[in-house]
Formats: sequence, structure tokens, C-alpha cells
Amino acid sequence: MGIVFDSSNNTFHLQSERMSYIIQMVKPGYVAHLYWGKRLNSSNFSALFQIRERAFAPNPEPSNPDLSLDTLPQEYPGYGNSDFRVPSFQVQLENGSTVVDLRYDGLHEISKGKPKLDGLPATYVEDDSEATTLHIQLADVVTGLTVILSYTVYENEDVIIRSVRFRNEGVERMKLLRALSFNIDFHDAGYDLLHLHGSWARERQLERRPLLTGMQSIESRRGASSHQHNPFFALLKKDATEDYGEVYAFNLVYSGNFLAQIEVDQFQTTRVGMGINPFDFTWLLEPGGSFQTPEAVMVFSAEGLGSMSRTFHRLYRSRLCRGRFRDQLRPVLINNWEATYFDFNGEKIERIARTAGELGIELFVLDDGWFGKRNDDQSSLGDWFVNREKLPLGLKDLAERVQKMGLQFGLWFEPEMVSPDSELYRQHPDWCLHIPGRSRSTSRNQLVLDLSREDVCQAVIAMVSDILKSAPITYVKWDMNRHMTEIGSAQLPPERQRETAHRYILNLYRILDTITSAFPHILFESCSGGGGRFDPGLLYYMPQTWASDNTDAVARLKIQYGTSMVYPAVTMGSHVSAVPNHQVQRTTSLEMRGHVASSGNFGYELDLNKLNPNEQEQVQQQIAFYKEIRSLIQFGDFYRLQSPFEGNETAWIFVSKDATEAVAFYFRVLAEANPSWQKIRFKGLNDKLNYQILPENKVCGGDLLMNAGLNMPLEKMSGDFQSICWRLKAV
Repeated sequence: MGIVFDSSNNTFHLQSERMSYIIQMVKPGYVAHLYWGKRLNSSNFSALFQIRERAFAPNPEPSNPDLSLDTLPQEYPGYGNSDFRVPSFQVQLENGSTVVDLRYDGLHEISKGKPKLDGLPATYVEDDSEATTLHIQLADVVTGLTVILSYTVYENEDVIIRSVRFRNEGVERMKLLRALSFNIDFHDAGYDLLHLHGSWARERQLERRPLLTGMQSIESRRGASSHQHNPFFALLKKDATEDYGEVYAFNLVYSGNFLAQIEVDQFQTTRVGMGINPFDFTWLLEPGGSFQTPEAVMVFSAEGLGSMSRTFHRLYRSRLCRGRFRDQLRPVLINNWEATYFDFNGEKIERIARTAGELGIELFVLDDGWFGKRNDDQSSLGDWFVNREKLPLGLKDLAERVQKMGLQFGLWFEPEMVSPDSELYRQHPDWCLHIPGRSRSTSRNQLVLDLSREDVCQAVIAMVSDILKSAPITYVKWDMNRHMTEIGSAQLPPERQRETAHRYILNLYRILDTITSAFPHILFESCSGGGGRFDPGLLYYMPQTWASDNTDAVARLKIQYGTSMVYPAVTMGSHVSAVPNHQVQRTTSLEMRGHVASSGNFGYELDLNKLNPNEQEQVQQQIAFYKEIRSLIQFGDFYRLQSPFEGNETAWIFVSKDATEAVAFYFRVLAEANPSWQKIRFKGLNDKLNYQILPENKVCGGDLLMNAGLNMPLEKMSGDFQSICWRLKAV
């Protein structure tokens, strides 16, 4: 396994345990894509490649009329010298032209392990034996542009990691106008496109549709990966389902503007690529300068979407997330936001924390409103000092009081923003993103700090660090509640203004790396108006993300189901909130809210003191039960059983690595009169084991549970918004 180069036919064979990816160098130096799919044991790939003359397909080498870049399946295509399809890169030279002819110059390197990416988050290995990396060098002899295509294949996972590095080894400046992280030319168009769309409070909704001739894409132009489109998509063979069929999936390890492009051409071949959105982007490459693209994670599954998701989950849990919390059980928390909003003082916080400790909660999180003069969302972002009117004894005193109640103490920040009504903005009005002479748009009454500036970055690091040093804080919720407008920087010259958004993300990563490294004992959770920046780039620094500001149990079924396509449950923050729900005004049972929230990193977002004694007892039982199943939820294998996008019911199951334990959840949204008898079929169990099922207290074989199914206890479900949880243990 690994990567094999066959010099006799100039092919690279990248292979994992069950997957092959094959590249061939075609004279005079073009890099062709031959195959990606189930593992091939053959070493002769001549049958995979063919070239022939096509009408209106120009020839870059007139001596070879069969060769046209417009029909050649390529690994990293440009535009302008006979390929009319959408390119992966585009470079503007000082003479104004944009034609570059990259050729393989005979240089490549194969090495064990996986190198880091300069300044960017990336998957990694803990031992070089886990993966093999290939670097292929392409060069343009006229301009001196050199491009390194990087591929890493993991030995035990059907995963390929790709990225690209540009180097200007010429004597003139050039501008990158487009620099995607990968390209693949599929040989046919018989696929469905699956992606995750949405909005604030309605993130990561599934959509599957057939590919059509022409261009189709998903993207963000908002300065963040966004609520609207997650940086993920998959191509599914027409017969692919949750458990069957071939799936090719792509996820960009990046938190800013992105583009995923799919083009079906006149010959029904499909070109796919993904990377930094070229819209409003350029990057000036001085002689000797370089540019690194973010990496893309490419997953192949021959066993449907479920296998695809579990591959992403394993990789991200163990080789993307980092730090001491990567493998630790995450605490049950309570956040005061929906309990108090801005209306709190130390006494009110202590009352909630005291009750939380008595019920078994492990972490109290103080949300927005503890700083500056923050009594609403009109002011004070950027003034990261304690609001003494609310907390006259300070943050340290409050945190220590909470600790004495047996809870850890956490804190909310929004360090990337500034309020026009703040001391920081009055002192530094040029520190926000803005265009001279233009108005400064606000959203949620705030502006975006210009993180492309070094002085702003240092100020953010200092302000956050000072607070984290001032009190015994063990958790931080890092929020970002608006997207970018008037994207410009007071410190960049005109020819670099369109670098601002990417420089912002690069410096955000540097800030996060600095702060999380300085405070390794703190668990960081990212947030952006809920799930507006739920991407692998941020998971590299912060191992969990607030999945959505929408805490309604019914809405969360789709949100968490869609999120599970790519991201493991241990990365999803999920809380029980009060009813009627603050986002949709729906009233659901405490039991259903607990079951939905228990399917991620469990917590509460309400005033526990407003619950009656029976409800408090139920909360105590929920917390105790979650602690019993927590390792399964956070580190078990996840299987989707029924989809909320296809009907009235949702179900999923978490299974231990050795398949001796499992916990399954079933949810029914609306009641039905005189319903038919139903069964639920589990997945992931051992068909040779017997399982005790609680609360039914019956024993069934794994083969029966997976193939015949468990009868649904309809007599126990009355009314709308019902849920059931089963716990399975091998006996």
C-alpha cells in the first residue's frame, strides 16, 4: 500500500486498504487522471487511458492531433491553451496575459508521513507509517511559475488529502486570480450531487439532485464558510444509498470564502474542483514568493453515505482535532444565554449554577453581557473588561464561587468584532474592515475587526489572553456573529486589497493557534451565529462547534442529521432549552429535547430554577444517563437509520468499537391515527452476538435486530413529538 511510481509507463498508483487513485504523465508533460475507486491490484493501466481527436478540440502539440487538453482528464488544469473547461488556476502576468502552460518537469517526491501546511490547519499523522505523500512538480518555462501538487493517502482509510503550492521562480511579479486545491475529471456524468445548504437557525439541510450539463456550484462570498453552504459536497452514483453504492466526497479545510465547482461538458465528462473562492480574490506573487492553498479531504466509499460519514468521523476525531481534549470525554454544561440573555447579575448566575451543580452538571458557561457596558447588543464588543455593574466583585470572584459549587467555569467571547459604541472603536476607528469614503455597514450593530493587520491581531491576542489569565476558566465559546462587508484594509496597498479576506482567515488561524497553545487546559468551542462556521478548518483549533442557535428539538433533527454527513457527534454542541422554544415557539417534551441533545455534546440552555420539581428530577436523570452513554455518543461509530428529510420519523444509533454496546434513538414528529405496525432495523451490531435491550428488558440476536428489526412500542407513544431511546448490551 502507499504510493507506487512505475517509470515504465509514468504512472503513480496511490492505494489504501480498499481504494486506488491513479495518475499518469502524458507526453509532453501533462498530468492525467486515470482512476479513483475500489482498489485495483493490477499494475497495467493502459486500458484506462485513451486519447482521440475530437471536433473543435484544439491541439497544444500540432504533431499529435489526438491530444487535446479539452478532452484530456487532468489533475490540475489551466485555461487558454486548448482546454475550454473551467480551470483550477489562473495567473495574470505583468503583460496582462493569463496563459500559463504547466508541464511535469520530471521532478516528484514520494515520502512516508504527511508534512504540515504553512499557516493553515491540516490533517496530520502521529507516526509516519500511517500515510504516504506524493509531491508532483509542474513548471511553466516562460514565466518561471512552479506548482507543487501534493497528495497524501492514509494507509487504513479510503482518504486522499490534496493541496497545491505556487512558487514564483521568475523575475517578474504575477497575480494569482484562481488557486483551487484540487481538480478531478471523472469519465462520466452519471452522478447525483449531494450538498448541505441552509441559513441561520436552519443549517446543513440535505439536498440531492442529478448533475446537469453545464456548470453547477456551491460557494460562500461572505468571508466565512457560512450557514448558507457548508464546504462539503459529494457525487453519488445513481443507485447509491445510505448503505450501498459508490460515493466520492469532498471537504475543504478552510473557514473563509470557498467555491465548489462541477462542470458537465459536451462529452458527458464531469470536472470537479474546490478551493478558495476566486470571486473578489487575487494574490500578488513577488519573485521568490509562494502561495499555499488550503487542503481538501477526499473520501471514497463503496458502501454508501454511511461508510463515507464514518470515514470522515474517524479521521476528524483522531487526525484533525488536536490537544488534550481530543480524546477526553466532554463535560455536560449549562449556558445562561436563553435563561437570562443580557439581564443578569452575579447573584442570578450563582443561583443557576448552584442548581446545576446539584443536578449533576459539570460546567457553567457565562455568555454574552459580562463585559464593557454590555446590556444589549448595541455596544461594547471589543471592550474586553468586566462589567462591574453586573459583577462588582469581578470575574475571578464569580468563577471561584462557581468552582466551589463543584462546577468548572466557562466564558463567551466574540473577539473578531467591534461595536461602533465602544472604547476600542473610539480609539481605533481604522481597525475595522472598511473602504475609505464608503459607509460602514453594520449587522447586529457591529463591525468586523481587520485581522489582516498585525497590530489588530496582537491586540486581540492580548485582550483575550488577559481575561483568560485573570480567572480559573476552563472553557471558551468563541463566537462570530456577522459576515464581511466593505472588505478592505487600511494597511494594504491597492494591488493587495483583494487579499484581505484570505489574510483575515490566515491571521485568525494564527490567533487561534497562539491562544489555544498558551491555554491548553481550556476547551474551546467555535460558534458563528450558531453553525455559520462549522468547518474542518476551525475544528483543527477548537474540537467542537455550536451546531445551531436553533435549539428546538424537531428542527435539530435535520440540523444534526445533516451535520453528521461529515462531522462526528463529538464536535456538535447540542442543548436542551426551554419551551415554547425561543426560535420557533414550538413546545416539545423534556424527554424528546433530552434525547436530541444527548446525540451530541450534551448541555442545557435554560433557567433550571424555573423548572418544577418533577422536571428537575427528570433533568437529573437525563444527566446521569448521558454520563453513562457519553463515551458511546462522543467516540462510538454513528449509523443513520431513518432520515428526517424523507418522512415523519428519524432514527440513529451509536455503536461501540467492539460492537458490544449501543444506544439508539427514535423520533416521531407528528402523531398518526391508527398507525400501521412498524419495525426499526439497527445497524453496526455483531450478528453473532445477543443483546439485552433496555428498557424492554428483552434479549435479541444482533442478526435479528439488523435484518428483521425490533417492533416499535406504539402503545408507549401518544401525541406529537415522541421519542424512544434503547440501550443495547451484549450478553
